[in-house]
Amino acid sequence: MAPIIIVFGPLLGSIIAGLFQRFIGDRAAMALTTGLLILSALLSAWVFYDVIFAENVRTIPLATWMQIGDFSATWSIRLDALSAVMLVVVTFVSSLVHVYSWGYMSDDPHRARFFSYLSLFTFAMLMLVTADDFLQLFFGWEGVGLASYLLIGFWYKKKSANDAAIKAFVVNRVGDFGFALGIMAVFAVFGSISFDAVFNDVEGMATLTWNFLGLEFNAVELIAFLLFIGAMGKSAQFFLHVWLPDAMEGPTPVSALIHAATMVTAGVFLVCRCFPIYEAAPNASAFVTVIGATTALFAATVGLAQNDIKRVIAYSTCSQLGYMFFAAGLGLYSAAMFHLFTHAFFKALLFLGAGSVIHGLHHEQDMRKMGGVFAYLPFTAILMYIGTLALTGVGLPIIGWGFAGFFSKDMIIEEAFMMGEEGVPFGMLAFWVGVIAAGLTSFYSWRLIFMTFHGKFRGEKEVIDHAHESPPVMMIPLILLAVGAVLAGAAFKDQFVGKHAFTFWEDSLPPGPYAEGNYGDFYAQSQAAGILEEHSDLEAQSYEAAVDAGDAEAPSEAAANGDDHGGEGEYGAGEHGGHHPPTWVLFAPLTVSILGFILAWIFYIRFAGFGARLASREGPLHSFLLNKWYFDEIYNFVFVRGARALGDLFWKVGDRRIIDGFGPNGFAASALAAARRLSKAQSGYLYHYAFVMLIGVVVLTIWAMAGAGGE
Repeated sequence: MAPIIIVFGPLLGSIIAGLFQRFIGDRAAMALTTGLLILSALLSAWVFYDVIFAENVRTIPLATWMQIGDFSATWSIRLDALSAVMLVVVTFVSSLVHVYSWGYMSDDPHRARFFSYLSLFTFAMLMLVTADDFLQLFFGWEGVGLASYLLIGFWYKKKSANDAAIKAFVVNRVGDFGFALGIMAVFAVFGSISFDAVFNDVEGMATLTWNFLGLEFNAVELIAFLLFIGAMGKSAQFFLHVWLPDAMEGPTPVSALIHAATMVTAGVFLVCRCFPIYEAAPNASAFVTVIGATTALFAATVGLAQNDIKRVIAYSTCSQLGYMFFAAGLGLYSAAMFHLFTHAFFKALLFLGAGSVIHGLHHEQDMRKMGGVFAYLPFTAILMYIGTLALTGVGLPIIGWGFAGFFSKDMIIEEAFMMGEEGVPFGMLAFWVGVIAAGLTSFYSWRLIFMTFHGKFRGEKEVIDHAHESPPVMMIPLILLAVGAVLAGAAFKDQFVGKHAFTFWEDSLPPGPYAEGNYGDFYAQSQAAGILEEHSDLEAQSYEAAVDAGDAEAPSEAAANGDDHGGEGEYGAGEHGGHHPPTWVLFAPLTVSILGFILAWIFYIRFAGFGARLASREGPLHSFLLNKWYFDEIYNFVFVRGARALGDLFWKVGDRRIIDGFGPNGFAASALAAARRLSKAQSGYLYHYAFVMLIGVVVLTIWAMAGAGGE
């Protein structure tokens, strides 16, 4: 019953708040939707415990959706480790966003509609992450697309908000077209869209090829590629990223929900859920790696020059998603999910913190008109410091202490290096991109902090005179998210990517090479001896049992405790077959983060105004970054103007000149011209008509005589 309440509770709240607001009022609608989300979050925590620790993995069938020949689709709720993690992330962040919105949207006349849309958004994401087949996943996929359109364009009287909503909707349709083709290809190859049926048969279909227009395609590679096209659109990856910064036109709570827990994480979830397909598709996985690495670098560079406080954080989301994708492309699925998990806390914290700044400064979003705000919003500033420390991954390698982002992002960077060392395609590229992007992230993140909270106020005096800290209903969610930004990495590292990863993920995800090393000598010896063929075998037979049975030598005490490789202990991650990243690799992210902080301090504190003077020169590099690599201009020229020119060609030339010109308009014109000529014969003189009649009689007589002579 609890899983059904988790998923459908938000839908019930959305329906009542949206359709019956006039009867129950705004406050009742807000209370209902918020209460149901908090209930879903509490039940999600219980389900997480039940699935992970009680190992109660199960699928709850709800109803048959459609049955057409061999095609079958069933509404189900799939509960495994992967979906349990997503349930906690989605419901926890969404419930805090609902609470926060009580304060942020307090003056909006359409609060009930807003809360209805928020709950609808959450329901669609919950349907997506609990799907047991591709069609239900696609339903949730399109549901979050619809909800994002409604929320981005919530202030529909504002043209920029309408344009942003349409842009997000259209760009996602491009990705969704590829996703839909991928689902069709799945059914064509496997004869089913059920996850279990497809994943169990991937190995048998790995060599299947399709011929199309004389070209030969590996079927599994094509499926993996098409599914990732959908992920590129939904998670705003390179080429299909252009909708993400414009989504900031929606209310700030929407930005937090989209960027931290729902829409943009759907693509990462899809790739991780379909890991058996990507494991059998190395070329598609390499493509995922390249796109993810490119996105991480692209978004980090663009974030350097943005001035809207929300857009800076939006581009950091885009960059962090790039980390998740190149990790998944390298086969580090559990590391990608670990970063998704920690990212949800500190990114929601940063967005809601930015909302607190905007709320306190009378809806000002331009950082060039801020400065010295710490004196007026000290609690918001401190909480945003925490979020920034987590985003930039501040922590101490070897010792194993740090904020949430340190554990997850550094894990990805280190393991990308290890994959590159082992010859995995583009592994070393991903490593260097990850390091460079980490330095850029540190610079623009601290630039945001310094421009907003330090120095002299650069805006209007009336704004700063009325600046105020946010009410408790907005601050409490920030505090809870700050706790997660500090502790989530250290608290869950062992479960996601450490020594407990085997039992944590079960069969829902590969635990990753960094987890294998934590089983010490026993795992390596047993695998070499052929005792363990799959990770699941280790779960079924502990190493103590193996030793008792004489199947393996007793592991050392250090191996049993997971401290066998280099004595890393708590930070024992990154082991590949008994070796770990070099020390310089461990310290590389921290080094570039410190360098980014120092440069930001020099530009915006030590030599205050230097950054502004540099920007005012409008050099080519600054213009390139400020205009987001000119993607909008290129797309406008190629696609928008191109589509308009093509439409004009079909309309003005094809339709008007050719079809209408030779068709109905042509016949009408010919008839009109003939009528005009005939009308000239109507002179009105009787003798003209008599003469014409005489000519007619003569012609008829000649024709009759000619006919008689022929007989």
